[in-house]
Amino acid sequence: MRLGIFSRLLIGFLVIFALLVGGTVYGIFKLHQLNKGTRQITRIDNRILDLKEKLTDSFISQLRFERKFVLTKDPSIYTQYLSAKNDFANYFAEGLSLVDTPEKRKSLSQIKIFYNRYQSLTEEEMEQIKVNPSPFKKRYEQEIEKTADEILEELKRLETFTRHDIHNRMKALDQAGTSAQKLAIFAAAITIGLVLAISLLITRSIARPITLLMDKTKEISRGVFEGDLHISSPPEISQLSESFNSMCRQLKMVDKMKSDFLSTMSHELRTPLTSIKEGISLLQDGIGGALAERQKRLLNILAAETHRLIALVNSLLDLSKMEAGMMTYHFEAGSLPPLIQRAMMEMVPLVEGKRIQLEAGINQELPSINMDGDRVLQALRNLIGNAVKFTPEGGRIRVSARSTHTGVEVSVEDNGPGIPKENMTTIFERFHQVPGKSSNPMKGTGLGLAIVKHIINAHGGNVWAESQPGQGSTFIFVLPL
Repeated sequence: MRLGIFSRLLIGFLVIFALLVGGTVYGIFKLHQLNKGTRQITRIDNRILDLKEKLTDSFISQLRFERKFVLTKDPSIYTQYLSAKNDFANYFAEGLSLVDTPEKRKSLSQIKIFYNRYQSLTEEEMEQIKVNPSPFKKRYEQEIEKTADEILEELKRLETFTRHDIHNRMKALDQAGTSAQKLAIFAAAITIGLVLAISLLITRSIARPITLLMDKTKEISRGVFEGDLHISSPPEISQLSESFNSMCRQLKMVDKMKSDFLSTMSHELRTPLTSIKEGISLLQDGIGGALAERQKRLLNILAAETHRLIALVNSLLDLSKMEAGMMTYHFEAGSLPPLIQRAMMEMVPLVEGKRIQLEAGINQELPSINMDGDRVLQALRNLIGNAVKFTPEGGRIRVSARSTHTGVEVSVEDNGPGIPKENMTTIFERFHQVPGKSSNPMKGTGLGLAIVKHIINAHGGNVWAESQPGQGSTFIFVLPL
């Protein structure tokens, strides 16, 4: 089952959210580990070092007060000795509750053994002093001094173990921090890469079908109604493409019906229009009696309109054949300059009537090309006639022809009102006329440029227009060699 646009966006956002949450959780976990290691150092190891110093101070105080008491027998000194003894016991109990390694626990146990021995020796010494101080004094001093040295040495060992633990923990924290940094960078890179990849895939899966729809819409705007758009996903756009193809088929059918109708009507109108034309001609020749001046003017108007209708019918028939691919072309090698000269000569009455300067810039050494002379002449007539229609009185039209590396280029340039930018892409469509005022009171049919385009395309060439509003227009076509 193909996923829809909403489902794709939702899944993409959920994946991105999961990646971000995963990265955040991992970062929090690493920070927790670092904080835990830091707390162990500050709350345990540093406190043990502090207690070691206090144990040392309190024990040394006991030694000092014990020596003074032995010498002075002062009860107040004995009280101070007991206070130092009590402090040592409290510090030792706190240290025993804090130690977190076997080495430090073993060291405290050894200190306790040595300290108990010290206490025993001290108590014995004090009891013996009360009875007979002299004989045992030296022996107790030596044993107490030896035990005190052992206690102080073991306290130093406890400090060594603690500092070693601090060093190891600091090293572990440094390694963990470095590892976390590398993993965080790697995870961030992977997350960013996946986010970009997922975003690109989701965006492309949505943007690409929309781009295809836009391109197809442009084709429809140019009159191409081929319903060949097939988009498999997402389902919403797939359904839209099916509806789009159905619309294209209907438009194509309507367009064919319109073309068939125009072709049929044009064909059916040609015969009665020809009869009307002949009837008007006979009346103008006096068949049926003499005509008053007003009747002659009316017949002249009818004759002009009949010619215009016949020209329109012929243009419609030609365009219908061209669009249906039924127009017959007779290609043979020929030269363009004579055709250009002929088309310009045919426009002389219209040009002189508007006092337009018609110029030619033709290279007589143009190469011969394979073409249907009659159809190319028809295209030239339409382009030059169109220029005459839109060029104001006293204006200028220049017809040029030159050889290019791809073929022969012909241009018809005028200094008329120009073509608005928004009409540049539609002027070659049938029935399209540029809005605005023409210096010719006779309106066009909107078929001339469409016929030009079909003729040039049938020759394998290309036709386009260049224009700036208010600065005239230039129509250019190229016929290949």
